[in-house]
Amino acid sequence: MADGAQDPQTAVRERLRAAMARLADGDSTALEEIYAATRVKLFGICFRILGDRKEAEDALQDVYVNLWQRADRYDPARASPISWLATFARNRAVDRLRTGKVRGGSVPVEEALPLPDQTPLADALLVDAERNAQIHICIAGLDPNTQTHIRGAFFEGYTYAELAERADVPLGTMKSWIRRGLQKLRTCLEASEAS
Repeated sequence: MADGAQDPQTAVRERLRAAMARLADGDSTALEEIYAATRVKLFGICFRILGDRKEAEDALQDVYVNLWQRADRYDPARASPISWLATFARNRAVDRLRTGKVRGGSVPVEEALPLPDQTPLADALLVDAERNAQIHICIAGLDPNTQTHIRGAFFEGYTYAELAERADVPLGTMKSWIRRGLQKLRTCLEASEAS
């Protein structure tokens, strides 16, 4: 990469961050740009949680309607735009499960209960840490299975029940693995902040 050139991921993140700021200022064209850049990932999160294409589309529509109304709540100092939006989409899908708006084909609501809701501790840990990219270094320090489970739960939108099924282990075991992995992440992140 030439001196002074940004890597593509950083450039995309910066364009998305700028679009979020414009949206907060009322620029409707920014919403179109954000939608084009994020719809595939956010739809994937909603679909994995809800298990139904129509329900995922409805949840995704809710995400962008709410984003239009609440764009001013995004704080670029706390999270990258895609992490914030992914958390927003996951919470919107879980809300649909919990309020009974889902018509069918979803995972049972009991399986959604372990998912974080309303800025949970684990998501706050992951989102806050991303601002200095240390999270990726700390995740890379975990064993490969733990990396896979944490990435699946917090970056790809899988429920703990789905991860347990994929790994062919009981749900309680998966929760324990992820909890221990998050404890190791916290220790790593606290150590990096202290240094």
